[in-house]
Amino acid sequence: MKNRIWKKIMRIILLVLVGGAVIGTFYFLWKKAQPVITVYEIVTPARDTVATKTVATGNVEPRYEVLIKPQISGIISELLKEAGQMVKEGEIIARIKVIPEMVQLNSAESRVNVSEISLKQVEETFKRDEALFKQGIVAREDFEVSQANYLRAKEERDNAQSALEIIRDGIARNSKVASTTQIRSTITGMILDVPVKVGNSVIQSNNFNDGTTIATVADMNDMIFRGNVDETEIGRINEGMPIKLTVGAMESRVFDAMLEYVSPKGVEKNGAIQFEIKAAVTIPEDAFIRAGYSANAEIVLKRAEDVLTVPESTVEFQGDSVFVQLLKQEKPEQLFEKHPIKVGLSDGIKIEVKEGLTESDRIRGAAK
Repeated sequence: MKNRIWKKIMRIILLVLVGGAVIGTFYFLWKKAQPVITVYEIVTPARDTVATKTVATGNVEPRYEVLIKPQISGIISELLKEAGQMVKEGEIIARIKVIPEMVQLNSAESRVNVSEISLKQVEETFKRDEALFKQGIVAREDFEVSQANYLRAKEERDNAQSALEIIRDGIARNSKVASTTQIRSTITGMILDVPVKVGNSVIQSNNFNDGTTIATVADMNDMIFRGNVDETEIGRINEGMPIKLTVGAMESRVFDAMLEYVSPKGVEKNGAIQFEIKAAVTIPEDAFIRAGYSANAEIVLKRAEDVLTVPESTVEFQGDSVFVQLLKQEKPEQLFEKHPIKVGLSDGIKIEVKEGLTESDRIRGAAK
């Protein structure tokens, strides 16, 4: 009896489960067959500024960077300045100890000795002729010739002595010019680099050799941005365009600059043709830009201010025609109408609307 009741209960439970599954399946299929209603965001046109830009990468460097080179060969005996210090034009940066060539030194010393011997001989003759001239024995013409020979021998002795001092010391004692052993700055600015040390040998700058660089000096108040622009953008930029310069090393601080040079010739880099540009940077008094800072230059190619704009994602392009979905009904269900418009400048995010919309219109945005 109990088994019969238990079987009956199990049968009822099974029928209930099967019935629930069938009902659930029909409900799922019915729900799936119902149309999905998509709700869209509503966007209103707004007045804004639209600008198209291009970005050039490069670095900031001094406009004038001078390499200070010696005018005489020798060994660095003293360095008076180091990198980072300011110098004025004519200020001494280093001193050089001259190491003369033995052949030149021996020749110069020999010339001095010969000129001394010649001067001594001519001087004796001149003194004798002078005494005879005073006694009226020697004619004035002969005395003047003797005097000229004496003065010529004296000048030759002085020249030989000066040549010896230049070879031995780098400058003659009676010279009115600055000593070539003193390396002086040719401009006023900051020393960027001193690549030599005390004891280093240096070579003078001449027609056959650039010479050893003693220091690099630059005017840090006159900086330029030097960068490259792709050939696809170079046709839309020209001298005089304003630039916003972002220096990453200075917490992405932005500086004003003015484009002043666009290279007429491109150079291939990494498979693309790049054109060099230069821009004068305006540096505020509270900023110090180090030479070589990397920077990005943002160049505004076109600009439209106070124009009606909409997000470009709301615009549909079909061939030469442009449309938006204009809201006609919001409740109980959103209804939109395809509406033609005329567009202008775009920056990739928002686009200028020239005709077809007003600030009171409402258009379809992205789906919620």
